[in-house]
Amino acid sequence: MLDFRSIETFLWVVKLGSFRGAAQRLNTTQPAISQRIAQLEREMGVKLLNRDHRVASPTPSGRQMMVYAEKLIGLRAQMMAEIGDRSAMRGVMRLGVAETIVHTWLPRLVKSVNEVYPNLSLEIEVDITPNLTARLLAQEIELAFVVGPLSASGVHNRVLADYPIGFLASPSLGLGKGPVTPAELARFPIITFPRKTKPYEVVREVFDRPELPPIRLHASASLATVIHMAVEGLGIAVIPDAIVENELADGRLQLLDTDLAIAPLTFTASWLASPDVVAVERVAELARQIAQSSLAVDAPALAGH
Repeated sequence: MLDFRSIETFLWVVKLGSFRGAAQRLNTTQPAISQRIAQLEREMGVKLLNRDHRVASPTPSGRQMMVYAEKLIGLRAQMMAEIGDRSAMRGVMRLGVAETIVHTWLPRLVKSVNEVYPNLSLEIEVDITPNLTARLLAQEIELAFVVGPLSASGVHNRVLADYPIGFLASPSLGLGKGPVTPAELARFPIITFPRKTKPYEVVREVFDRPELPPIRLHASASLATVIHMAVEGLGIAVIPDAIVENELADGRLQLLDTDLAIAPLTFTASWLASPDVVAVERVAELARQIAQSSLAVDAPALAGH
């Protein structure tokens, strides 16, 4: 008799193109994957996969099987989500997170997931948006919180929040009184997100003016490093205000008054279409709610600086 485990295994071997990838996705071994596929083929009485090359590909019968496999797995996921107890949502979800989220509301999300879905584990990877996007498209992670929305085929996006970008400096630089001109800003090193990110390119373009001297642009993949350098007076940080609430509150940093405008960063929860995507959608919606509530709490505090 067919079981869902064998059908799910077949689906992921086809989607990921390899037994190894399916084993990692399902948290098991390659021999176990091979056994499940062999059992499924015996029960169906047909060959479902070509194993002649490094990439496992479906036979004509396998392609027909995929249509039904996706429907069955999708219906099972919906049934469990709608009828089953929350504790029935189990397994490991691989989550990629941009560092801005780490410095704002990620701990609240982890706490909420622990409470709402006690049998769901999170494997969290922190990286820049381009790298996380590549890992999402390669199906090495299931859900990404990144600067978006992502436009790749098959990607679903849910807007989490917009984060205004501020010019932040230590009071020791003497820039906190009155408006600061672009020329005055350009006198100091500018510290921001790493190369190959959208914020880095935007900051570089903002200062690319003929009347301004070439700026010294320091980039770091660690926002903690960016914040520390700004607090030490080593330059002006150009990052979201929301991640430096404590530094603004205790006076270690000041939000500068300048007419240079940088568009807010829009963060999205992004994931690939998949038949068993219900758990991912639930966590994405939980993240959206937490992000929005976090902004509502933070806005009055930031307005005072």
